[in-house]
Amino acid sequence: MADTATTPRTDADDSGLKRSITGAQLFFYTLGDVLGSGIYVLIGLVAAAVGGAFWIAFAAGVTVAAITGSAYAELVTKYPQAAGSSLYVQKAFGSRPLTFLVTVSFLAASFAATGSLATGFASYFSELWAAPPALLVSLVFVAFLVVVNFIGITESVVMNMLMTFVEVSGLIIIMVIGIWYVAEGKADFGTLGDISVSGNPALAVLAGVALSFFAMTGFENTANVAEETIDPYKAFPRSMIGGMAVAGLVYVLVSMAAALTVPVDTLAESEAALLEVVKAGILPISTDFMTKLFTIIALIAITNTTLVTLVTQPRILYGMAREDVVPGVFARIHATRRSPWVGLLFSGLVVAGLLVTGYAVSAAGGGLDLVNRLATVTVVFLLAIYALVIVTCLKLRGHDEDDRAFRANTPLLVLGLLGNLAILYYAVYDDPHSLWWCAGLLAIGVVLFVVEQVFGSKGTGEKTPDLDDVKGV
Repeated sequence: MADTATTPRTDADDSGLKRSITGAQLFFYTLGDVLGSGIYVLIGLVAAAVGGAFWIAFAAGVTVAAITGSAYAELVTKYPQAAGSSLYVQKAFGSRPLTFLVTVSFLAASFAATGSLATGFASYFSELWAAPPALLVSLVFVAFLVVVNFIGITESVVMNMLMTFVEVSGLIIIMVIGIWYVAEGKADFGTLGDISVSGNPALAVLAGVALSFFAMTGFENTANVAEETIDPYKAFPRSMIGGMAVAGLVYVLVSMAAALTVPVDTLAESEAALLEVVKAGILPISTDFMTKLFTIIALIAITNTTLVTLVTQPRILYGMAREDVVPGVFARIHATRRSPWVGLLFSGLVVAGLLVTGYAVSAAGGGLDLVNRLATVTVVFLLAIYALVIVTCLKLRGHDEDDRAFRANTPLLVLGLLGNLAILYYAVYDDPHSLWWCAGLLAIGVVLFVVEQVFGSKGTGEKTPDLDDVKGV
């Protein structure tokens, strides 16, 4: 291994991941991932849980997520390396089993999110072409994005930026429809305060927050491209928190527009709820044309989010392979494309297996809503990780301090910790069967951990090697 004390790291060195992501690209990377993950896929489920006031769930969810994002911003500017939350937990606790648990939990969440999004993609795709089986559409979709990621991170981020502009245009269409409807004097603003579900209104909102939190995920993915970002000390706090704030505002406005223009029952029963707003024919434009246009935009939006989740998965494996938590083969980088190709291929295969299993259960009469179930699994994993990341952030105060690092507000971090735990409790309480799926995904990580322990190299775990030490093969 190279001596990191005498071999300085340079951005021009091509022995590891390349620093090529600018602050602007990182902002749209965060914005695009957050925007595409829920507003196009799960808004109907949130409306069903809360009623016309479901915008409150999005507002509350993004607030808790933004506080958690500030913890990530502090940690990533202290440790601008790949692996994200897994690395931070390793730094704070030095426990290989705990680091393993966090690593595999985040991977499992990312796999579940990819599966949920791929299923949602197939639902929108059927609006354009109903002939291909949904499972086939989902599998081809995932395979295509694996190829894009293999080509390289810079190409993936540029593609992400372009798709972000497209998906934002779709949300602008929804907001314009809402404004047009209000201008016609037809809007009933009382709907925005209606929690029309039975039972405790507070619990109804909490149920909506638990579902909507899937839409807030994505910001943590940016931490896993830290080693590929130019000047991460300045770029990460601005891009991560700024991207989440903009996304949260858009969520609230779009939710209000949807609630004002379409009956909540219609939104709740639709697998493509935002499409119902377009189909309402409020704008003086051909409804058929607008429906097809918006469907294409929605497909691009979902593609955008799924692209980012697939970027993240192999980079988690790459970073933790260097910490001897998973087999070292995942640290391999392609000699010419500089992509962590082994982890990328493995990720694609796991997601494909998850999709096949889900569709098989549905076909067997299991009555499974795959989008909903995988979204819940994602939220359960991530909320547990987010709570631990906040604890880690507080524990690492006073360690490895850097004047350039961002510092999160401590009282807000405590509030964020309580918020994450409350939402986690309700998510499990509301859908206890999701724990079986969580266990199944964790089993994949157990296999990786056992393989590393039995066959892998036994490092000391005392230092994280520099990327200059990692040679692509």
